[in-house]
Amino acid sequence: MNPSTHPLITFIGGGNMASAIIGGLVRQGHPTTALQVVEPWDEQRTKLAQQFPGMTVLPTAGASLKPSELVVWAVKPQTFKDAALAAAPFLGQALHLSVAAGITSESMAAWLGTQRIVRAMPNTPALVGLGMTGLMARAAVTEDDKALVERVVRTTGELVWVNVEADLDAVTAISGSGPAYVFYFLEAMRDAGAKMGLAPEVAQQLAIGTFLGAATLAQRSTDPLQTLRERVTSKGGTTYAAITSMEASDMKALFEKALVAAQTRAAELGAEFGK
Repeated sequence: MNPSTHPLITFIGGGNMASAIIGGLVRQGHPTTALQVVEPWDEQRTKLAQQFPGMTVLPTAGASLKPSELVVWAVKPQTFKDAALAAAPFLGQALHLSVAAGITSESMAAWLGTQRIVRAMPNTPALVGLGMTGLMARAAVTEDDKALVERVVRTTGELVWVNVEADLDAVTAISGSGPAYVFYFLEAMRDAGAKMGLAPEVAQQLAIGTFLGAATLAQRSTDPLQTLRERVTSKGGTTYAAITSMEASDMKALFEKALVAAQTRAAELGAEFGK
């Protein structure tokens, strides 16, 4: 973060994702005095105030809100409309960044009375600075606006831009919900290892280390994923036996079906809570 400019950033909602972004900003040198949060839960407000001394923490949006350059919406989809209608009169001409799943920018524009809206789909590894976020901007968002959004989002990890808003539903299915799939496979590998006679903690350590190492290798390699897989899969060997078993169960098709279900639900959330 450029130390010469610290825009005032407001967070509507102070839960885990907001905390991850705030923590990233502070680590990058953004002063807590240039941050304010609206968080209705007493316990979470106390936690935020203790964690980030100097930051303004408010129970509701009102006239006490300072004029902001950027407003980050970190609320649940089902509460977004009410929160937006309550806060809109006090947010001026701010740029808006939403991390709420499903809620369309069209709905946000109607509730907030502005077209300067960027939608984001982050994921929970943002909590440890290894997030992957998909972003989409409405036409009224300028290049300077995008640059500010990128400065904020990059404090939590990597990002990609998509041009079509519907693509964010696919981003949600792949990376937004993706950590849960990884945890699911880790659970399966741990449980399988335990059934094979390993101590569960040993099996878990092996599984996590393998996922981390394989993902890092894929990230750093210029070879296609298929090539990396084939290098580990000698015909007639142990890996070949496992892959053959997975293919016999049509695991790829089942996994694709699961991701399509997530994509469909993301679109449904927008329709359900965007009215």
